[in-house]
Amino acid sequence: MQRIFSGIQPTGIPHLGNYLGAIRNWVKLQDDHDCIYCAVDLHAITVAHDPKTLAQATREMVAALLASGIDPQPSIVFHQSAVTAHLRLAWIFECVVRIGWLNRMTQFKDKAGKDRENVSAGLYTYPALMAADILAYHATRVPVGDDQRQHLELANDIGQKFNFDFCGGEPFFPLIEPVILGPAARVMSLRDGAKKMSKSDPSDQSRINLTDDADTIVLKIRRAKTDPQPLPSEPAGLEGRPEARNLVGIYAALEDIDHAAVLREYGGRGFGDFKGALSALLVAKLSPIADEMRRLLADPATIDAILRDGAQRAAALADPIVQQAERLVGYLRV
Repeated sequence: MQRIFSGIQPTGIPHLGNYLGAIRNWVKLQDDHDCIYCAVDLHAITVAHDPKTLAQATREMVAALLASGIDPQPSIVFHQSAVTAHLRLAWIFECVVRIGWLNRMTQFKDKAGKDRENVSAGLYTYPALMAADILAYHATRVPVGDDQRQHLELANDIGQKFNFDFCGGEPFFPLIEPVILGPAARVMSLRDGAKKMSKSDPSDQSRINLTDDADTIVLKIRRAKTDPQPLPSEPAGLEGRPEARNLVGIYAALEDIDHAAVLREYGGRGFGDFKGALSALLVAKLSPIADEMRRLLADPATIDAILRDGAQRAAALADPIVQQAERLVGYLRV
């Protein structure tokens, strides 16, 4: 089976967008891939963070993965900082990647904004660490959304330049193939259909958290922004209606159907009926996850044991690969 690597930042309770856009797809990939899933706490400190909450946020993220169906056997689940191979290979890759390549990364420009001189160097070199995360395991497939495709292309450029510089062009590091995520990879805010659902939004009403109880979910969907028109009968009628498109897209993703199928059932009806149906569907799909998350978080020792085992298994894969990379660049070994 081909090896999958994917990571997710532990920056708060995961929300519906994280679940539909990434986590649910990771669960499906376990059926026919060798999967390595990582809470990327090294990436989490490239921006301002609270050191008092990072460890707990890491456990919360891992609890969400497990509760959603990620199986730590046979998949590997661990946190990034526990495996030193990531940092060792990242430094080599920082010396391989060219500044001009990093300057082209649009996500850095978006995150840094007008204050780019004051952001951390870690945020700037983030793609080198991301490349190391993947290639330390010789992973060949990575599930990505649109916002990470450019970073994945750069990871391939870094790996191929390493091969050229230190291996005579021989393919020590393999090419990485993107695995395009399924529907609803971009779940939008419940308060603004033009913005992605985000943990950083100051309004908790903008998102469905995986720990929300049934009453909270119902209330958030009832308050979700819509427009005064009924739902259209065909997907073309969603053009220019971002909030309607978002709610229809969430329903479609949860049921594994397309927008057209949702509108065949609810087209012509008002949002009152549709929101009721969407709330019931969300509660049915997410309540078991929330219950299991609460159970896991009440027993942090179990989460920590899974992480220790995962880190040991991850290191057993990554260390020989990174040690060989270190030999190839010429490090002295005595």
